[in-house]
Amino acid sequence: MIKFGTGGWRAIIADAFTKENVQILAQAVVKELSKKEIVIGFDRRFLSDIAAQWLAEVFAGNGIHVYFIKRAVPTPMIMFATESLKLDYGLAVTASHNPAIYNGIKVFTYGGRDATQEVTAVLQKNTETNDPVSVMDFETGIKEGLIEYYNPQNEYIDAVLNFVDTEAIRKAQLSVLVDTMFGVSKTSLSIILNTTRCDVDIINDRHDTLFGGKLPSPASTTLHKLSDLVRENHYDIGIATDGDADRIGIIDENGRFIHPNLLIALIYRYLLVEKGWHGPAVRNLSTTHLIDKIAAKYGQYVVETPVGFKHITEGMDESGAIIGGESSGGLTIAGHIKGKDGIFAATLLVEMIAVTGKKIGQLVNELYQEFGDLYNDERDYSFTLATRERIETLLFADRALPDFEKEVDRISYMDGLKVYFKDNSWISARFSGTEPLIRIFVESDSNRENLRLIEILEKFLDIKGN
Repeated sequence: MIKFGTGGWRAIIADAFTKENVQILAQAVVKELSKKEIVIGFDRRFLSDIAAQWLAEVFAGNGIHVYFIKRAVPTPMIMFATESLKLDYGLAVTASHNPAIYNGIKVFTYGGRDATQEVTAVLQKNTETNDPVSVMDFETGIKEGLIEYYNPQNEYIDAVLNFVDTEAIRKAQLSVLVDTMFGVSKTSLSIILNTTRCDVDIINDRHDTLFGGKLPSPASTTLHKLSDLVRENHYDIGIATDGDADRIGIIDENGRFIHPNLLIALIYRYLLVEKGWHGPAVRNLSTTHLIDKIAAKYGQYVVETPVGFKHITEGMDESGAIIGGESSGGLTIAGHIKGKDGIFAATLLVEMIAVTGKKIGQLVNELYQEFGDLYNDERDYSFTLATRERIETLLFADRALPDFEKEVDRISYMDGLKVYFKDNSWISARFSGTEPLIRIFVESDSNRENLRLIEILEKFLDIKGN
């Protein structure tokens, strides 16, 4: 019942996400602890706070000291705590941007990084051994000193502030509108932006386990209100964070949604040009090749990885990269935590506006002028088990391809299918590791060409978009 994907274990509440399974997973982690301590945190989803207590009861029952974060906090703060406390493991109860019927658990390992596939494979195997689960009542654990309330907020916020040019942000006196998407970014972003003398307003910050009836995912389709308010009230930037605040979505000064692909490219260029850093970048296979163009101009290179931020972290470690990012809005840079952080990314973008004296929209236009236009598209498709089996056979066993009516440069099966064309366009198809979806990503020099490529692959796979 417990299956790990690219972003930890996620399941439908009361189906696979149950007290029994949560505590089985906790017992599986106990077997891997060399240091008898762990940190546990949670977001604002339905059952997250209670499930965090279920986890803590198992660790306390096994004599493990639990640093229990009492309030809902951003996932990157839990990663930060895992690193700063030098723990073997940290756990966050969250299903990130999934629909409200889901919950889950993200697992972090030493250094505050996402657990690798090797680690999650061991944990998943441990859950299948039917070992007895030892439990101590939560309140008893508190009284016995095995469960300790802990708050890493001040240290985390100080770490973010110490990383950016706070004086430049203060001088810029920017106006910022934040959409927390009913998630957990309000306190951290408010303190950071107010400390740097930004004029800050916040929307969608109440506790709503249904996320206002929308996916808590910062995308063009979910940020209409933020877009309208930024444009109407002349904010310098609109910032949205997903349910657990490890990813961002940005609205520019004109109310235009800026795709995360562009944000990663902007920050990479900013690090190279304005901050004078040197080093490669890491992106997953679904992320724009605009980053490759920037790297080439400044004598750097790009490492491509499978989807899942753990792969980006590994790529950064191996290559000495200065930035890692993904098209879904997650990114980090060297010297910060080894995982995606929407709070930090938002702060860095605010710094970029302040230092350059240019708004996001202007910076995007300059990026296009320097490197040319690239257009991205993404489509999601639901599937039945039979559909999945048919597509897996077609693409990965038979390795069949449609005729895209253009010259193919190379083909990769590193993570699903990715076809690279001679004209530097590309298309990919893969099964999501966090939701029951097939995803197609495409990039070319025109929206018309994107649509043409998508229609060819849709017809070949016999699927229709959601």
